[in-house]
Amino acid sequence: MTTVLKPVDAVVIGFGWAGSILSSELVDAGLQVIALERGPARATPTDFVYPYKNDELKYVQRNAMMVNLAQETLTFRNEMSETALPMRQHGSFLMGTGTGGSGAHWGGVAWRWLPWDHEPFKRVTERHGRSILRDDMLLQDWGLTYADMEPWYDRMERAWAVSGKAGKLDGVIMPGGNPFEGSRAREYPNPALTPSPAMTIMMEAATRLGFHPFISPAAISSQPYLSPDGVQYGVCHYNGFCERFGCPSNAKASPNHTILSQLSAKPGFVLKNNATVMKVNLDRSGKRATGVTYIDALGREFIQPADIVILTAYGLGNVHLMLLSGIGAPYDPVSGSGVVGKNYAYQCQGGVTAFMPESTWLNPWMGSGGLQAALDDFNVEANDAQKLGFIGGATIATASNGSRPIAFRPTPKGTPEWGTDWKRAVVKHFQHTFMISAQGSGMSYRKNYLDLDPTYRDAFGRPMLRMTFDFDPNEVRMAEYAIDQCERIAKEAGATQIDRRSAPKRYSIVPYQSTHNTGGAIMGVDPATSALNTALQSWDVSNVFVVGANALPQNAGKNPTGPVGALAYRTADTIRRHYLKSPGLLA
Repeated sequence: MTTVLKPVDAVVIGFGWAGSILSSELVDAGLQVIALERGPARATPTDFVYPYKNDELKYVQRNAMMVNLAQETLTFRNEMSETALPMRQHGSFLMGTGTGGSGAHWGGVAWRWLPWDHEPFKRVTERHGRSILRDDMLLQDWGLTYADMEPWYDRMERAWAVSGKAGKLDGVIMPGGNPFEGSRAREYPNPALTPSPAMTIMMEAATRLGFHPFISPAAISSQPYLSPDGVQYGVCHYNGFCERFGCPSNAKASPNHTILSQLSAKPGFVLKNNATVMKVNLDRSGKRATGVTYIDALGREFIQPADIVILTAYGLGNVHLMLLSGIGAPYDPVSGSGVVGKNYAYQCQGGVTAFMPESTWLNPWMGSGGLQAALDDFNVEANDAQKLGFIGGATIATASNGSRPIAFRPTPKGTPEWGTDWKRAVVKHFQHTFMISAQGSGMSYRKNYLDLDPTYRDAFGRPMLRMTFDFDPNEVRMAEYAIDQCERIAKEAGATQIDRRSAPKRYSIVPYQSTHNTGGAIMGVDPATSALNTALQSWDVSNVFVVGANALPQNAGKNPTGPVGALAYRTADTIRRHYLKSPGLLA
């Protein structure tokens, strides 16, 4: 029996970064909001306290904060001619669940994407002409420029206590920052985090080579900080158990601490955990959502009527719900028609492991999730696509996330994989080894897309989401070029041995790579080529908004969380200032 609940102004599906931001902003506008989160409740005092939260076996090896793949998963194949099979184990990417979503266990790297990343089609064709683009490369601009997004990036940074150093203030390049970044109106709210020994060595070597290294921005407070929203942050402990873990010191921004700590006390807001949304319900016309259907932990089915439906699940989950609910035309890669499922993109990566002399002590145990030294000298606009033979670029970085005992056992190639010699090699190299990595961008292609699997169903009887994806030679060439630069820096740093991690020629969903999936329900200015307008409103169902990395038309050489947060604040503001005054499709 299905229970129909009392209507609310807005229902928010998924309580990660996007869901928490939209919920808070709309409650402040006087709306009654219910947020539905499929996972369990989590909070700092009960779940992220010492010493229990530093359980690497529980949180890393056993993925305690990730979705239960026996209940919900997806199927994968490299090509349309293949049969997709279910993903049975967490590997290539990690989909979070529970209060805070992936924002509870993220590392905290909080980039603004580069100006090029917001309008790649415009910038590539202006520089090289349209002839450089292949017919199957679906290069598409956001419909919003970096300048349009700058105030919302600033809003995100101040709410999230981001620590960093500006590289370009009001168009003027500033020492110590990233000279390739878009111009900023003001400095970061907190000074940059303290670099590790490995980061210092990498930055010094890169500087000698004429590059422009800097400490990456991180949503981790380097000092006591009171946000404009009145949230008090602690100070980072650099204890190393950050990425894939909660933060006990409230130094790392998370939906749990940054937003829910205040939102939960506001009238008009309800968060329901263990509530899995089955579909968005539409009226007979199919042009208006009436609410959602969800199932609770006991298997009971509910209908939650709402005037506004906001999808803020993980990007892949948003696309899945749109396809299940019939919101927008599904993408057909053969004809090129349809919009929901197109432009799925990922990142092609690689790098080097630098084995340093035994006189170089790196103290790899200490670190923080978002702590890294980076450079953009080989990212997007710095590259000549015509000369190099690829479109895109990569951020090159040395991260100091804390070398956890189970995962970090560095040994040079040729070392036995077990036994006495292996143990001796681990002891020898643990304190003297670091990585330099290339995080590559990913263009979108006609062949890479998401749809509903015709065979496999999840535990609720719904067709699974099917992913068809493989790396394109364009991204492989780009990654190998960036890895060459990683090797140059390692040599300049004085490494005695350098082991290269080449870019994969084909994509495998088995090994972890990055939780940076983009596309599938992208934004744009034309309903023929995008599922959402620039307000992240469905072109087809005007009271549905879809906020997540699914909106990004292609992938960048940077983490997408910063843009998602900025877009969430922008969408909330648009709903408050425009949609509520005149409900309907926004211009």
